[in-house]
Amino acid sequence: MSTNQTILVVEDEVSIATLLKYNLERVGYEVLLAHDGKEGLDMALEHLPDLILLDLMLPTMDGMEVCKELRSQKKDIPIIMLTARDDEFDKVLGLELGADDYMTKPFSPREVIARVKAVLRRFNSSFQEEKKEKKYYHFGKLEVYPERYEAFLDNQPLEFTPKEFELLVYLVENKNRVLTRDQLLSAVWNYDFAGDTRIVDVHISHLRDKIEENSRKPKFIKTVRGIGYKFEEPKQ
Repeated sequence: MSTNQTILVVEDEVSIATLLKYNLERVGYEVLLAHDGKEGLDMALEHLPDLILLDLMLPTMDGMEVCKELRSQKKDIPIIMLTARDDEFDKVLGLELGADDYMTKPFSPREVIARVKAVLRRFNSSFQEEKKEKKYYHFGKLEVYPERYEAFLDNQPLEFTPKEFELLVYLVENKNRVLTRDQLLSAVWNYDFAGDTRIVDVHISHLRDKIEENSRKPKFIKTVRGIGYKFEEPKQ
């Protein structure tokens, strides 16, 4: 029986890590093991597991640092913190840094499995609901959320006029398509400025000023000479 879900266990006590791996695999999870914080962070970023069981006290990087780094990189992986301490401050701090749940040692394998299933169920339900309600576009350092009317560049919020944002959304929704100025006028302005394609050029210029590192050498919004514009994802 396999769930096709992967759990990363980051735990420096080998006996606990082995016990968790054995019991999680028994109920169908694939399990990855890491025995220090740096190794755990690297494995999390490489494999993007479905959930992380993360010990608080670890060599090289503690669990708080690992959690904080994952959240700073926008890795929305469910995290259950494990600790030998029964300390309310640690619990609150862990949750504030982005942990989804918290378990104090000693715990039974049955309790761990129940928590894992509960967190995954909650996360998957929330993810599906968000996916259903919201579109999301991510191109390198640029993130665009049409329904939320928000965009970010390198995690910093961007400000647009309504037409600038509509134009940006239309461009990203048609990534890699060459769009004529007339097409853009029709889609964004409904021909309110029929024949006056200069309004498109002005708004493209404003968008480039806001989303390009160098508006004279744009990486996102390319000019297709004699035709119009094309939105591309920058090459790494």
